[in-house]
Amino acid sequence: MRVLVINAGSASLKFGLFGPALPDNELLVGEFFAFTPRGCSLRCARSSRKSGGGALLVHAATTLDEALSALPTLLDQQGCPEFAAIGHRVVHGGSRFQHPTLVDAEVEQAIADCVPLAPLHNPLALAAIALCRQLWPQRPQVAVFDTAFHHTLPDHAYTYAVPRSWRERGLRRYGFHGTSHQYVARQASAALGKPLEALRLLSCHLGNGASICAIGHGQSLDTSMGLTPLEGLVMGTRSGDVDPGLFAWLGRELHLGSADIESSLGEQSGLLALAGTADFVELERRAQQGDAEAQLAIRVFAYRVCKYLGAYAAVLGGVDAVVFTGGIGENSALLRQRCCERLQFLGLLLDSDRNAGVALDGFEVCPIHASDSRVQVLVTRSNEQWMIAQEVQQLLRSPAAGPTAGVRIPIAVSARHVHLSEAAVEALFGPGHVLQVERRLSQPEGWAAVETVQVCGPKGCLDKVRVLGPTRSATQIEVARSDTFTLGVEAPLRASGQLQGTPSVTLVGPAGRLETDGLIIAARHIHMSPHDAGQLGLQDGQYVEVHVDSGERALTFDHTLVRIKDTYVTEMHIDTDEANAAGIPYRAAGELVIRTEIAPGRVAQRPRS
Repeated sequence: MRVLVINAGSASLKFGLFGPALPDNELLVGEFFAFTPRGCSLRCARSSRKSGGGALLVHAATTLDEALSALPTLLDQQGCPEFAAIGHRVVHGGSRFQHPTLVDAEVEQAIADCVPLAPLHNPLALAAIALCRQLWPQRPQVAVFDTAFHHTLPDHAYTYAVPRSWRERGLRRYGFHGTSHQYVARQASAALGKPLEALRLLSCHLGNGASICAIGHGQSLDTSMGLTPLEGLVMGTRSGDVDPGLFAWLGRELHLGSADIESSLGEQSGLLALAGTADFVELERRAQQGDAEAQLAIRVFAYRVCKYLGAYAAVLGGVDAVVFTGGIGENSALLRQRCCERLQFLGLLLDSDRNAGVALDGFEVCPIHASDSRVQVLVTRSNEQWMIAQEVQQLLRSPAAGPTAGVRIPIAVSARHVHLSEAAVEALFGPGHVLQVERRLSQPEGWAAVETVQVCGPKGCLDKVRVLGPTRSATQIEVARSDTFTLGVEAPLRASGQLQGTPSVTLVGPAGRLETDGLIIAARHIHMSPHDAGQLGLQDGQYVEVHVDSGERALTFDHTLVRIKDTYVTEMHIDTDEANAAGIPYRAAGELVIRTEIAPGRVAQRPRS
């Protein structure tokens, strides 16, 4: 399946034609930019994997619409084959769009409803969608949202401490550059030779727009942009973080309206306001010549990046790798050095020669850390268009509209429980003790043991927590979010077996006490047999939605992980907090809604129970 990707920006139109073969599936990539009444510049090439991206040409298009209208002729001139679908980058999808979505009238209206959150971006995407419908009326169009990757943010990360009535209108952190952060994370995983689920990454997309993302276990856990792309780092023309009291002061003292303030913060601030230019290359040149304003602008920019990197290192509980991308991140050795110097307390050591020698020829990943650095530092080019093409291909190959319609999935409520290692069993119940089976569970491999333990944290204890067998290689304690308040411990949301960096609690048994890590809030998931998965067209590691119609408390469980194994019986597992939210007493059934998201970096494999 060939896909045409459209990225309509305020001053440029990026496009790419991608085929089905991986990884070298770029058929044509290009960009119209620098629009003037006399025309624009055009760079077009058969591949963006070489620096330069093709010869610089002059084109007659004077506007974004004219450039897009010229695409059919350009594709024909380049001898490009027919394509099956069009993928659009859409900046803001609000809380509704958490996956790539086929565009119809309802979706267009929903994108329009998000215009107040991204007034500089969403209207351009809508205009491109409308024009593509005229140019290629028979081609399906798919919207891929910058915000989608960040829908895994936990509630304490996305919630603003503002009045409830504001939050009910959708005021929360959404995050942006999601397609870039997702792509970069996959690149880092491949370069490091480790599954993404095992990595703690700081992804730094530094360009005219800039953001940092804390990625843990393949998911976005926090990101510097917020309700709009204005929050966070200093950018080319955007201020980034400012005191919210600034709005009232400017209105009171300078008599500026909210529209003027918003425009100034978004288009006349950032590096442009500090030094008169948003061009980082120009800033570095002037700084080397002793220009004080340019020097200050670079220091402010680097300081804000370092501030977020340090904060997000704490969010992740440590860092395995820092990845730089974006125009500045890829090309400025000075900025990378300034950022990394402040992170030596994490054990991050930069190799100055490797850093200075970065010259990306394509989408390779360049390591720039010293050999004895505990944190790896990587530089790579982002490839958002390639990522969008993959999302579109995956969506259109999904059987969501076919055999899954009306499929019901059994749902079981999993109360707090403990999986013990052999050593933990002996420590808690005595040498040579063997767990006794009380009853079998729905999954054939598992059973509830006669034995229970007490789980204690700094604030309190949970009594008679059931042990589940058989034993495992590592002890794992699964609790609900509400249980963590009783314990006084903050537990991460994790898939089973992902125990790196988990907090410690004390287990108390009849023969002894054991302090152990492994406390998690288990991510909701569906155990599924290969037969059922094959019938539904699902893959191991895919995320789906499950709708539960429980009357007044009906809801949809998003981001539900599919786990496939020969011995599994198809059944969804949720914890007691989730069951209470949906009004499920013990068991229920939900309707499966297939989405095409695959756990980032996940390789299809048989997970352990």
